[in-house]
Amino acid sequence: MGRLEELADSIISGKADAAVAATEGALADGTPAAEVLTDGLIAGMQVVGERFKNHEFYVPEVLIAARAMKMSMAILRPQLVEQDYEPVGTVAIGTVRGDLHDIGKNLVAMMLEGAGFEIMDLGIDVTPEQFVQAVKDGAGIIALSALLTTTMPAMKDTVEALNAAGIRDQVKVIIGGAPVTETYANDIGADGYGPDAASAAEIATELIAA
Repeated sequence: MGRLEELADSIISGKADAAVAATEGALADGTPAAEVLTDGLIAGMQVVGERFKNHEFYVPEVLIAARAMKMSMAILRPQLVEQDYEPVGTVAIGTVRGDLHDIGKNLVAMMLEGAGFEIMDLGIDVTPEQFVQAVKDGAGIIALSALLTTTMPAMKDTVEALNAAGIRDQVKVIIGGAPVTETYANDIGADGYGPDAASAAEIATELIAA
């Protein structure tokens, strides 16, 4: 088994120490950082995402895998910067105004980072104006999360705020959360709906490529 396969396997099984050792080993062997990211970390997180979607993995396994990924990324990031690696895209993610839940949002952020995106995590209780500012600051996608039916209207308000600011055509909007549906996404003019964290990352990747 090559080092990058070892790295992917370490991510999938959530073995942070082994993932760090495989990352350092691959870099010491002269493997380009971008290749370590793509064929090691992203390949591993893709499998984690698939298993999560298929109910073979649950939230704890995803969090353990994400921790291993983050520790490897800490070693990789300076090398990527040095080699002028361009992330797939930039996603600003946040739980919408009035909503203080962040577990779902954090899972999506981890999956997006695992898919090669740069993440601007705006946190919880994020106003439409903050999302508008994130687009002005360079986000190509905004990801809106809501766990309460009472806060879902803030998603519509955010899309309207992007329109009012004249920047709706510069950004893709994806939404998700327990009460959110594809129908609602269509109704408010979002570009995509993620029923779970892994799907959200897939949709973001498709939207950036489109």
